[in-house]
Amino acid sequence: MGLFDEIKKKLSHEFIDIVEWLDNTNDTIVHRFERYQNEIKNNAKLIVREGQTAVFINEGQLADVFTPGTYDLTTQNLPILATLKGWKYGFDSPFKAEVYFVNTTLFTDEKWGTKNPFMLSDERFGLVEIRAFGTYSFRISDPGKFVVDVVGTDGNFTNYEVNEHLKSLIVTRFTDTVGEANLPVELYAANTTELSETCQEVMQPEFGRVGIELEKFYIENVSMPEELKKEIFEYSRLDKLDMTKLAQFKAAKAMEAAAKNEGGTAGAGMGMGMGFVLAQQMGGMMNPQAPQQGFGAPQQAAVPPPMPTQVMYHYASNGQQMGPVSIDKLKELFASRTVNKDSLVWKQGMQNWTALKDVEELKSFLGGSTPPPLPSA
Repeated sequence: MGLFDEIKKKLSHEFIDIVEWLDNTNDTIVHRFERYQNEIKNNAKLIVREGQTAVFINEGQLADVFTPGTYDLTTQNLPILATLKGWKYGFDSPFKAEVYFVNTTLFTDEKWGTKNPFMLSDERFGLVEIRAFGTYSFRISDPGKFVVDVVGTDGNFTNYEVNEHLKSLIVTRFTDTVGEANLPVELYAANTTELSETCQEVMQPEFGRVGIELEKFYIENVSMPEELKKEIFEYSRLDKLDMTKLAQFKAAKAMEAAAKNEGGTAGAGMGMGMGFVLAQQMGGMMNPQAPQQGFGAPQQAAVPPPMPTQVMYHYASNGQQMGPVSIDKLKELFASRTVNKDSLVWKQGMQNWTALKDVEELKSFLGGSTPPPLPSA
């Protein structure tokens, strides 16, 4: 570069009297305003738009922070910088300071996830591996602290750079929180809302130390190996099942399968024996205090007696055979005069049709509750 080019560059930058940043990206968090040798003219105009903050750094020290608005840069509105520079009566020549524009808008839908599965101890399944992923949103709450502690001298700091730091912090705190929760492993996926809120509370102080506010934190999914899922499903089914009924069902299925085999009666007997053994074992699991009985020992009959069968009657009415009806129904027909004492009736076991009055159990219809006369002495 020639001598005149260097002079031209110096003059073109030295006489710039507007300090501003127009963000045309979606991921820039901090942008350093570039000018020749960091010189800013006296009475230059500073424009800070909504969603921005301007941070002035002098020789590595935080000087001043400007919120949205338009400012004329003088010793009156640069009190800290004026103190650092030792200006007592103002300044007329350009001064040196680094200006960083910080994006204070909300950064949403940032992804996080566990790169590798982490171990948890479960009382029933022992050590298990789980993974998790989700989203979070954040904003810069303390621009001065963020620039000094995180950005440093980076001229264009993006959310990708800060996310690498935040993701490591999130995974570490998430793992600690899940481990201290000490929930049954299958309940983590069912309580993601409560777990998300707890993690956010735990992480917020860590974010705040570098000037970041964690606005939202979401756990979208907590996953585990497929083998463990199957075990949990089986465990939950067994926990809800009636084990006695399950044993009976298994025994019946074993008998059915054995009966279909070529062994015929022998196969059926084998299936029946296997079913009885299974039923005994399952019953013993559910009632460990009950005395164990060996195979072939006599069993107490647990089957109730058969239900009594109801006697049904046919009766003749107007030369037609009617019924069958129960004895109670027949009594109603007698009361309504549909049948009478001379009506023919028949039930299973009778040789012929017989008049109602001659059937022993039906004589009560006739009001025969008066005892016969005593025999004479």
